[in-house]
Amino acid sequence: MEYKFTKQNFEEEVLQSSLPVLVDFYADWCGPCKMMAPVVEKLAEEMEGKLKVGKLNVDEEEELAAQYRVFNIPAFLVFKDGKVAGNCIGAMSAAQLKEKIEQILA
Repeated sequence: MEYKFTKQNFEEEVLQSSLPVLVDFYADWCGPCKMMAPVVEKLAEEMEGKLKVGKLNVDEEEELAAQYRVFNIPAFLVFKDGKVAGNCIGAMSAAQLKEKIEQILA
């Protein structure tokens, strides 16, 4: 299941999550973001119960994007215990994204 993260639920859903969280920082107008959408969706299904996966629209949540220094999208930040444990920037294959996440969580 893919979550939608906003300023209103970020604290509870991401920072206080008992599971690690992958946040996909994206924008509706971004081509590479659109290309990554099905990859992220598939990853959410595959890692259900091990990793919480969700999207954050940088146009709607500029403050959060700035707080986490997201200047290029798509950007994928992995949060663990309320802190950024790692990140990946740009479009990539499903295998590459999964591998990077697994390295961060290892």
